[in-house]
Amino acid sequence: MVAGKMSTPLGRVRGLGAARSGTEHFWRQRLTAVANVPLTIGFVLIVVGLLGRNHAAVVQILGSPLVAVVMLLFILSVTTHMRIGTQVIIEDYVHDETAKLALLMANTFFTVAVGLASAFAILMLSFKV
Repeated sequence: MVAGKMSTPLGRVRGLGAARSGTEHFWRQRLTAVANVPLTIGFVLIVVGLLGRNHAAVVQILGSPLVAVVMLLFILSVTTHMRIGTQVIIEDYVHDETAKLALLMANTFFTVAVGLASAFAILMLSFKV
């Protein structure tokens, strides 16, 4: 039997196999990669614009709504991309199931912690708390 014939017609249209996960991670990884290009350029331009400025100027620039939104989108996209990429590496190269589970959980906790800490810092500057 042909491999594609094992799934339902709707599953074939959605690209889902027997595991029901299909190419979701693949497309999410590619989507965040594409989003990271302009967001990283924006991030680098913002950071370069901050060079040589005093603390008050940095707080004012990072606290502006447009800069804060760009930074938050950058944080969200980069941490999502990082988590998915690291997950794929763990799934491909760690063969012990217990270690794999522990590393996948640590990967998720780490990226959530990095994302939340970064977003918290930007929001604190944005709301000038």
